[in-house]
Amino acid sequence: MLVETRTQPSKPACADAQRLALTVGPVQYHWPRAALMAFYADIAESNADTVVLGEAVCARRRELKPEDWMDLARDLQTAGKEVVLVTQTLIESESDLRGLRRLAEQREFIVEAGDASALQLLADTVPFVLGPHINIYNRAALVEHAALGALRWVAPAELSLDALAHINPPRDPVLSIHAQPLATEVFAFGRLPLAFSARCFTARHHGLNKDECEFRCLDDPDGMLLSSSEGQPFLVLNGTQTQSAARHCVIGQAAALRAAGVTRLRLSPCAQGFGAVLNAFERVMNLGVPAREVLPELQAMSLPGGLSNGYAQRRPGLEWNAA
Repeated sequence: MLVETRTQPSKPACADAQRLALTVGPVQYHWPRAALMAFYADIAESNADTVVLGEAVCARRRELKPEDWMDLARDLQTAGKEVVLVTQTLIESESDLRGLRRLAEQREFIVEAGDASALQLLADTVPFVLGPHINIYNRAALVEHAALGALRWVAPAELSLDALAHINPPRDPVLSIHAQPLATEVFAFGRLPLAFSARCFTARHHGLNKDECEFRCLDDPDGMLLSSSEGQPFLVLNGTQTQSAARHCVIGQAAALRAAGVTRLRLSPCAQGFGAVLNAFERVMNLGVPAREVLPELQAMSLPGGLSNGYAQRRPGLEWNAA
């Protein structure tokens, strides 16, 4: 995977606007070690501002050990990236808790709380991010969580942009315990993570038990597509996680994002063409290139299911409105 070189227009249309930082979310799929290392080598040379590292979906995925993730985090930090270590979204065992404690005890990197079980360990210890699976749907909830020591929040993917503007408005932001505005990050590109389960859907599809899954999800670098009875792409199975088939994409909503107080965009990794995705968002959001010029590139590379942006506009999530 090659990351494209950024083209710099002579006078960016948004030169006076605040930069929308680009965050590379955690890899949600089970990739071989070599693929992971190659991916992050490209990210180190990309225009990404922040990289979220770690296994968020399934504790059985151990292509990289905890020490490997830490070494990778240090390498990316040396390359100039802000690094965030993510906790697992669904804690199921004492082993999972030990991994969570290990992240809470380290002091090198920010940690993203995958769910509420991480908050007690992270509060008042290490700077942390409120992940997208923590249920924060109003200002009072955000204020309560900010008091635990959060420095920013990743809004739930189903929240509309106008809802964000009410929860954490740019003119009256929620403040952290350090009296700094709590930054808002949104899920801006990728298949939407819809649900997590104690069961492994991929293993069940292959007639296997979860604990004897043979790591079949390695065969599906972008998840296993499910279609409706009419043959339309519907959902994606990714081990214990269920995703949308369509890729959520808000590249045409830069003005609305800024008006809602959003300062960071999360791009969820895919197996092919992610460098082009990063490049497209940088060009549109920060260099002033019209979205209509790059949107055909994203549509051409999209996996079955196409693009969607309904949630951002208070519409059904699978809807797409290019305007």
